[in-house]
Amino acid sequence: MIKRNSKRVPALTALLFLLLNTGYIGAQMISPEINSRVNLKPEEEDLSVLTHWVKWNNPGSMLLHYLTKETVIHYDRRSDDVKKLTTAEDWLVRQEHVRKKLTEIIGPFPEKTPLNAKITGVIKRDGYRIEKIIFESFPGYYVPGCLYIPEKIRGKIPAVLHVIGHNQESFRGELYQVISCNLARKGMMVFAIDPPGQGEHVQQYDPAVKFSSVGYSVVEHNYIGNWCFLSGYSCAKYFIWDGVRAIDYLVSRKEVDSERIGVTGFSGGGTVSSYIGALDDRVKVSVPCSWATAGKRLLEIKGVQDAEAELYHGAVEGISFEDLIELRAPKPTLLTSVSRDEYLCLQGAREAYDEAKTAYRAFGRTGNLAFVEDDSKHWLTPKIRLAIYSFFMKHFNLRGDPAETEADILPREELTVTPTGQVATSVGGKRIFDLNKEFSEGLIEGIENSRKNNPDHLTRAVEKARILSGYRLAGNLKGEFVINGKYQREGYTVGKYALETGADYAIPVLLFMPDSVRGKYPAVIYLHPGGKHTDAKPGGQIEQLARNGFIVAAVDLAGTGEVKNTAGREHTEGFTAVLAGRSIPGIRAENIVMVANALGKLENVDPEMIAGVGINEMCIPLIHAAAFSNKIKAIVLAGPIVSYRSVAMNRDYRIGFNTRKDGGYWHPYEVDFSWGVGGALTSYDLPDLIAGIAP
Repeated sequence: MIKRNSKRVPALTALLFLLLNTGYIGAQMISPEINSRVNLKPEEEDLSVLTHWVKWNNPGSMLLHYLTKETVIHYDRRSDDVKKLTTAEDWLVRQEHVRKKLTEIIGPFPEKTPLNAKITGVIKRDGYRIEKIIFESFPGYYVPGCLYIPEKIRGKIPAVLHVIGHNQESFRGELYQVISCNLARKGMMVFAIDPPGQGEHVQQYDPAVKFSSVGYSVVEHNYIGNWCFLSGYSCAKYFIWDGVRAIDYLVSRKEVDSERIGVTGFSGGGTVSSYIGALDDRVKVSVPCSWATAGKRLLEIKGVQDAEAELYHGAVEGISFEDLIELRAPKPTLLTSVSRDEYLCLQGAREAYDEAKTAYRAFGRTGNLAFVEDDSKHWLTPKIRLAIYSFFMKHFNLRGDPAETEADILPREELTVTPTGQVATSVGGKRIFDLNKEFSEGLIEGIENSRKNNPDHLTRAVEKARILSGYRLAGNLKGEFVINGKYQREGYTVGKYALETGADYAIPVLLFMPDSVRGKYPAVIYLHPGGKHTDAKPGGQIEQLARNGFIVAAVDLAGTGEVKNTAGREHTEGFTAVLAGRSIPGIRAENIVMVANALGKLENVDPEMIAGVGINEMCIPLIHAAAFSNKIKAIVLAGPIVSYRSVAMNRDYRIGFNTRKDGGYWHPYEVDFSWGVGGALTSYDLPDLIAGIAP
């Protein structure tokens, strides 16, 4: 329990959430006068608020629409800037700007250290051999891969880094073997490596289940991505650096022509190969497949992808996927797309290609940019695979037939690089958690030093929290409750209200009002991650408050309850907010302050006695709201995370509670970022905000 220093502010107990220390209960308790109207049974009550509203008939997409609209404004502003570029000189200036921004967003890359590469096995096949390689992209951080080497090498040959998409087996999957095999037979050395979270490179590997403790590749990517977002950068840094160091290994081979380096990847591999092709000047030819898209269209049609595809504050910094293509101009680049892609939109791919053409045209090299489209779902079709082989052969000056040959598909076990099939259980070493922990410890030390040495630390921490969380409320607040129904219960009523915010969404509220309200009474804002209805049943905790004389507003904060996201995958809202320089806790804090402001205008509410109760994940926005606004006079936190530091410093972090069917509880692994503030650990942590609220 936390309260502000005021004689009129009551304290709330964690058990019953009642204001006890003022003597309010007992001396001034309301006698529940039974209303003569017939009470409905709980199963006959419909506690949804927006169901019958025409204006708010899309509650499940309300928050995502709001965030998308705001993010698109940044993308449109970027597009306007790009349209002004006409000459090669214009584009060179733009490229330098984008390169600098990407370095800031992704985070500075470290100094290169010895790769300590080892060959753990060799497989001889028809027309090529496979060397099993493991190397260190960071000291003690191991990356496994397989190197396809053509037979009968004459002179130096080109080499291609093959970056893998979201296949749990990684390059051992049949499609990836087909491509690596064919590129090798056509005269290219091919290095296929395991991305983090896949193949033998699982980050959260649990020997007990012989798999990741959190889930398959996308889930792990989001899980580790959350650590990085808290510390103000994108986990793309690690995916990219593995690729850059893999190229270092390729150019160290005596067979490789360092002037003929290529990179290709499909799906998630297309994303990472586009980063590498844009940021590593050694890449002459880049072929990112089923990836190219306009950032605006991706948001509007499919929604954001997983964490390594999202650049920290990318949209607000004016960076989009198109920039990764244009940063390569005028180097040879092939983009591919399909007509029925489940994850990426065809319109976005076409628009990205059209915009990139203007850059290549300015350099007089339109022939170096190509686009191939096929009629298919998310896949590398035979037509696209032929285009890949042909493009590399053309720009590497390789002779021969580009037609695909039948590949030798090996079982997963034969392509295993490490003795146990997992880096974690064979060579051990560091994982992304450890690398991020080392980085974050420096940030945390900075916060601790500020606490010790800066007398204005708390004031500055709150101000930085406002900025980083994207909290925007200031000055006179607008918004009033609009009623859309009411139920009579024994001793109190339940009003169904929408609080119109002036933005493109409304806040659903259930207002519990004791029957015999006379004078001014305390109010409680009740926040549950399951939504306003969770504790609203007769006999529940909210009823206990109402029967003891408290006006209670049970609120569906943005993205919860009946406004819980149904328009995209579970991580969509949090990652979209990161792109736009916003956060879900910041937006929810705005919601809380708006509700407090509207409550304070009610005739029977004492505006000096408004408290908040946060359950589990809802504690985070409540802490922010109370730090940002003095309209919240006291808060109770039930089941909060201790700090963002505790997330960054723990390999297995968990946020909140879920109720099992048997009545027990479990802590779900979090793969979204609805609880996090991007960059928080660069300036503040939750205890700073709590200290700012106290006493």
